[in-house]
Amino acid sequence: MKEQVSDAGPTRILVIDDSNTIRRSAEIFLKQGGHEVALAEDGFDALAKLGDFHPDLVFCDILMPRLDGYQTCAIIKRNPEFSGVPVIMLSSKDGLFDKARGRMVGSQDYLTKPFTKDQLLQAVLQHRP
Repeated sequence: MKEQVSDAGPTRILVIDDSNTIRRSAEIFLKQGGHEVALAEDGFDALAKLGDFHPDLVFCDILMPRLDGYQTCAIIKRNPEFSGVPVIMLSSKDGLFDKARGRMVGSQDYLTKPFTKDQLLQAVLQHRP
């Protein structure tokens, strides 16, 4: 039986990206899709919000200052409370090396920027718990 999105309630999604444009675009697309959204501008900001927001899914940029996406993903995955939360890496590069490295730190998928509303919402459908 196919699960109704409304029965499960909105998916709680954390978007981590140092680009304000990307964060705002993702927020608009995801809210239009009926999801709850929290935004973080880097890995440290994301880790501070993780415990309060308890996301069902995380979109994480790879190239960020201070704490990059690979480090952020690895920290999230090492935390027993959040190890089961799917992490989808975001990057403007569509390289095999980036995808492989993302998988090594525990990411479930990889989305190339700029993404469309359909690509973003499709990724949520594929990975929501």
